[in-house]
Amino acid sequence: MASRTFHIQTFGCQMNERDSETLAGMLTEMGYSEEPARDEASIIIINTCSVREHADERFFGTLGQLKRVKAKRPDTLVCLCGCMMQQQHIIDRVKTKFPWVDVIFGTHNIHNFPKLIKAVAEQKEHQVEVFPDGGEIVEGLPSKRKFRHKAFVNITFGCNNFCTYCIVPYTRGRERSRKASDIIAEIKKLAADGVKEVTLLGQNVNSYKGEEADGSICDFPDLLRMVEGVDGIERIRFMTSHPKDLSPKLINEFKENKKLCGHIHLPFQAGSDDVLKRMNRRYTSEQYLSLLESLREARPDIAVSTDIIVGFPGETEEDFEKTLELCEKAKFDSAFTFIYSVRKGTPAEKYEDQIPEDVKHERFGRLVDVINRSAAEKNAAMKGKVCLVLVEGKSKNGEGIMQGRTDGFKLVDFPADESLEGEIVKVEITEGKTFSLRGRLSE
Repeated sequence: MASRTFHIQTFGCQMNERDSETLAGMLTEMGYSEEPARDEASIIIINTCSVREHADERFFGTLGQLKRVKAKRPDTLVCLCGCMMQQQHIIDRVKTKFPWVDVIFGTHNIHNFPKLIKAVAEQKEHQVEVFPDGGEIVEGLPSKRKFRHKAFVNITFGCNNFCTYCIVPYTRGRERSRKASDIIAEIKKLAADGVKEVTLLGQNVNSYKGEEADGSICDFPDLLRMVEGVDGIERIRFMTSHPKDLSPKLINEFKENKKLCGHIHLPFQAGSDDVLKRMNRRYTSEQYLSLLESLREARPDIAVSTDIIVGFPGETEEDFEKTLELCEKAKFDSAFTFIYSVRKGTPAEKYEDQIPEDVKHERFGRLVDVINRSAAEKNAAMKGKVCLVLVEGKSKNGEGIMQGRTDGFKLVDFPADESLEGEIVKVEITEGKTFSLRGRLSE
């Protein structure tokens, strides 16, 4: 190849973003440099997500575009990875309709990516390596972070919950926890490199159980305390939490842990107990609201975001009204709202009482109205408050405007110099909008 460059396009969640950082780190160590223009790179990687149908559609649309790139520059390597590649029917479709794809690998064997690239060059053949289940956790892989001042840190891989709508346990395997000692060692290195904020990642961080060589077990609240003790780290975040595993011990961390940010992402998915049961969520709406009450007692200023699915099979109008009712009571700061889509291979795929698309979309519109009103009210109440903001970079909302996140994960735009990027500064909130805040630097 004339150049040694790469471009990674990432779909999906923070877990995928973290995987892409690992891939970028490995390629950088191999002497490749990042190319911002996808179609100009010598290696193009598409990191896929299979949680929502929309992500599937975007992926295949993107893959179709790359056929022109391969026709123009046949030496370009097209590589596919991520959750979609853990599904055999997707692999079969790619092989049949996109035979020019060079490398396919799954979520469990990212560490073998350099070997697969080398095999393509030496054997002049396509490479497919997908492990059906999660294996041993490979430590010490390199990383090329998107931000110098904050970082994602995996603490668990996979999921044991088997919600009936979710493909993740089948694509990322059963839950496995890293050793606490390995996690802390990684975070200490990040702190030494200038990282001030770490986000601990897992499909369900609440159920983290790290076993050390001596057989001792570290649970998630214990791990949070250990991270708190790392010099240089000023902020700790985590996601995602499952309500059924949100213990009083963990809730107490929001009161006692001085570095734990005042924000939690706590998906409730549906307000109807009947729907929650069919989803296999293993809690009730009353239990969920009780958890919110306990969180707000421990940390009165805590910001709460959530996930909600509209139109799950069998959802009646009464069921949906209960979702709206829970949202009114919960007063969320923000929410990711989704129209249910069938995921091949999940139990809910076989449910016969699927909801018509027009009904799902009508309900979705009503839900968004409630969520946006709540978010606007929460943000309006921030006016006049002085917040500590970690400056992330330039805003897209004008020259001389920087943006960052409050302790409660709210996005703030404010006039400032670029030299403040990566710093934690005081910002007085001057305006609360539906999806963000405006402010000015405060003394």
